[in-house]
Amino acid sequence: MLVFPNAKINIGLNIVEKRPDGFHNISSCFYPVGWSDALEITISEKLQFTSDGISIPGNEADNLCLKAYYMVSEDYDIPPVHIHLLKAIPIGAGLGGGSSDAAFTISALNQLLDLHISQEKQLDYARRLGSDCAFFILNKQMYCHGKGDQFENIDMALAGKWIVMVNPGIHISTVEAYAGVKPQHPETDLKDLLKKPISSWKNEVTNDFETSLFPKYPLLSDIKEDLYKKGASYAAMSGSGSTLYGIFEKEIDLSEHFQRYNIWQGMLS
Repeated sequence: MLVFPNAKINIGLNIVEKRPDGFHNISSCFYPVGWSDALEITISEKLQFTSDGISIPGNEADNLCLKAYYMVSEDYDIPPVHIHLLKAIPIGAGLGGGSSDAAFTISALNQLLDLHISQEKQLDYARRLGSDCAFFILNKQMYCHGKGDQFENIDMALAGKWIVMVNPGIHISTVEAYAGVKPQHPETDLKDLLKKPISSWKNEVTNDFETSLFPKYPLLSDIKEDLYKKGASYAAMSGSGSTLYGIFEKEIDLSEHFQRYNIWQGMLS
């Protein structure tokens, strides 16, 4: 079975409070985008995980795809599989690529092996793997809160608009990103701000990580400003960075302008 785990962007990101368990409560809108990995799962004589494309750091045994397999195998009698991942979504880029790979592994195993796992149980598996992993089981625009694993439907008229995503290759760890943030409740709820026209978002819909990371990495601020200069209706950093994106009313090709960086551009659905 071949599936294509996609990335997501954050439209607005408020760090609301630190939790007793050490995590943070947030409010954000997660929106799926077309930048994708390729994940192939086939029944095999032995369990194995292989990858190519972007090099994946760390111990292979700790890969979230394998952890997803082991989690499902605790509840279901499933055969060994060969999981092969073609990694294209930049790592540590604020796009949720690893979480998407894990969630798609759960759903692909469910389909391939005809396990009839309910969506709620798939969400439970995903929440145990990572804070934003569960989003990719739903994989549609959602207002997210809690650790980023609690969801409400939200209606935003972005389908058909064009997005340009620019990753400058700066790796920002989650620990580094949160170290510069002072949690606080925003004056206006993000859900209310996102109900306004996109033309009003520039000065109201913010990513709290930008405040501390932009002074430390001025290139990020420069790219965001470039996106606005090129006509973006809204531009921001996704997650804890370092990917910046701009949303445009019409299709635009910025591949030459950002040729030094890793970019993806396409239509929002």
